[in-house]
Amino acid sequence: MNMELLIQYMTYILAAIGGLAFLVAVIVQAIKELPWLQQIQTSVVALAVSMVLCPLAVVIACQYFKVVIVWYYVFASFIAAFVVYLVATGGWERIADIWERTKYNRK
Repeated sequence: MNMELLIQYMTYILAAIGGLAFLVAVIVQAIKELPWLQQIQTSVVALAVSMVLCPLAVVIACQYFKVVIVWYYVFASFIAAFVVYLVATGGWERIADIWERTKYNRK
């Protein structure tokens, strides 16, 4: 495998992680105020959404590209779900912290 192909695959992987993290964040923001989810922490909801969305994305991608689904694709998608969860939750918390630190407070 040459370096150009490796960089191309890494770019695709990072784009997929970013896109999935964005989808997880949007879905969690939309469903976290549902009555049965208000007692559950937002980070747990984000982890659950990530654990559902990542394997689903792998299955959809395999069907689209006509690739046979192998067990280690699904296993790798669960590992990637943790990465997506960390990106989705950490990004929002960092932005909120920056906003709180720079926000003008009237006294």
